[in-house]
Amino acid sequence: MADADLSQLVKAYDVRGVYPDQLDEGLAELFGAAFAEVTAAREIVVGHDMRPSSPALSAAFARGATARGADAVLIGLCSTDQLYYASGSLGLPGAMFTASHNPARYNGIKMCRAGAAPVGQDTGLADIRARVEEALGTGLPASRTGRITTRDTLASYAAYLRGLVDLGSIRPLKVVVDAGNGMAGHTVPTVFEGLPVDLVPLYFELDGTFPNHEANPLDPKNLVDLQARVRAEGADLGLAFDGDADRCFVVDERGEGVSPSAVTGLVAARELARHPGATVIHNLITSWAVPEVVREHGGTPVRTRVGHSFIKQEMARTGAVFGGEHSAHYYFKDFWNADTGMLAALHVLAALGATDRPLSELLGAYQRYTGSGEINSTVADQPGRTAAVRARYADRDDVAFDELDGLTVTSKDWWLNVRASNTEPLLRLNVEARDAATMAAVRDEALAVIRADAPA
Repeated sequence: MADADLSQLVKAYDVRGVYPDQLDEGLAELFGAAFAEVTAAREIVVGHDMRPSSPALSAAFARGATARGADAVLIGLCSTDQLYYASGSLGLPGAMFTASHNPARYNGIKMCRAGAAPVGQDTGLADIRARVEEALGTGLPASRTGRITTRDTLASYAAYLRGLVDLGSIRPLKVVVDAGNGMAGHTVPTVFEGLPVDLVPLYFELDGTFPNHEANPLDPKNLVDLQARVRAEGADLGLAFDGDADRCFVVDERGEGVSPSAVTGLVAARELARHPGATVIHNLITSWAVPEVVREHGGTPVRTRVGHSFIKQEMARTGAVFGGEHSAHYYFKDFWNADTGMLAALHVLAALGATDRPLSELLGAYQRYTGSGEINSTVADQPGRTAAVRARYADRDDVAFDELDGLTVTSKDWWLNVRASNTEPLLRLNVEARDAATMAAVRDEALAVIRADAPA
């Protein structure tokens, strides 16, 4: 622990690394102490996912916090949005032990201030890291020992979510849910209890070794089982959650994947019906359709960088009612500006259950363009390759550039965005166009530049 490399462990928005090589109980205890100090908390709430290492790590974090005088409320097994619920409803800073969709050998910590306010590099995480670095090798002298209590928040979390969406008069729906052996297997049965839903569970057994497939629905190969089951069951839709169940992906009745941008548009329209004229946040690689739908429903779209810290900051700054990202993170003012895929899923159920139309038809109004999805390329010189992409289009009069997050190139018929990964030698490309042929041409041209050995 004394020689722990925090530069490899502390990311832009959270702490994440291999257990126990990079993150062990001793280090988790130091993070708990630092978290209590930086938040000046008298009490914190701590939860964890189903990974084998999570209970011990979360208990160590709580010990560290109590060594700095804070009381700790342990809520045990939970989804990340259930931890945000606990932080918001109890008014306490919180910590969630999870590595989300990462493989079993990983674990990590997502932290928030009271009211589920984000903790990222600019909002406390850098200070927490600095205090942990100071404590490495020196031990953890106690100032005043706080107490540890336990609390079950699952039932109240489920009731709170159901209270935000009118599901009382929806038609019966058959829904396949792929929990990926993650925390949705714990939360979905309670959240869906009493709803007119014929639930078909897929991989609900909690197993942090992920024996069936990675709990990462962003990768199409991890949706194959859900898509096949939806078709086999003749279900109305399918839902897929990631490991900590804060992201939700949707599959329609044909077994076709639904773009998170389409879900963002649908939920935005529903939230604007409740809050006329409100603001909706979207990141810069969601579909053109999202700001169009927001304006068509009388709202104000606000474009922001990718990443939950940026979204949450803009939600707070603008008073937005809702925010959506391409990665299937959905943020709600009614949920302390935090992200909850479960609430987005309930909105989809409510919208579908209020009509006799199939989901593919219902979502047609929100799927207007053709997107490439996110394509990653291993690139040593990320700035150089990004500059090469800009140079490729620099002489064209019909394009505009902006650098809000990476490089965005926009034409009347297409746009592309190239962003560098914060943690890996990768460039991430997203392309959208008015038709599939244009999208493919722009995608292939940009990839050729990004992946070229010589300067373009």
